[in-house]
Amino acid sequence: MNSHKLTVPRTARYYTLGTSSEHTRDVWVVCHGYGQLARYFLRHFAVLDDGATLVVAPEALSRFYLDGFSGRVGATWMTREDRLSEIEDQAAYLNLLLQEVLLQVPADVRVHVLGFSQGGATVCRWLSTNQVPCRHLVLWAASFPEDIEFETGKTAFAGKAVDVVYGTQDEFITPDKLQHQQQIMNRLGILPQIHTFEGGHTITPDLLLKLKA
Repeated sequence: MNSHKLTVPRTARYYTLGTSSEHTRDVWVVCHGYGQLARYFLRHFAVLDDGATLVVAPEALSRFYLDGFSGRVGATWMTREDRLSEIEDQAAYLNLLLQEVLLQVPADVRVHVLGFSQGGATVCRWLSTNQVPCRHLVLWAASFPEDIEFETGKTAFAGKAVDVVYGTQDEFITPDKLQHQQQIMNRLGILPQIHTFEGGHTITPDLLLKLKA
């Protein structure tokens, strides 16, 4: 048996909140977590819609039924199957999307990237390509991936403001995981600001506004 690969066009779906114009000062690219859909995830960011902010929520390319063979549908950024190809496809997709968005806003717009849960690893791998004009990264209820190459990652994340956010009742965030994540980030020279809130695996508007400010 021989394995082969073929690069094919795909139709990617994304949603926006706010209107792009000459008055846009901030662009937020927000990546959802496992099993979510972008149009519902984007609702958490309504608090950022101030007339000068454009929020862009790309949807992962792989969708599946959340329970059995029908009903609610969710999306996932990747699995362990053919993961390197998945990572490359994610970066190509997100690069094309951001390029299109930046054509619609002033050249000096500020780009923020937020990854929630599984979306956190996705945006970290994307930023590690060192092709993303982003100066602010938010990892919300997310883990920094272990597979980012040291030298490339150190260059890619240099000078970026990084915020790490999690709820104190988040069942997916443990002290051991936090410590391990901190060690990975420290090796890459990343010194994040840590923010916590009373709650679980979710996004809170008050803290989101604080990060925007």
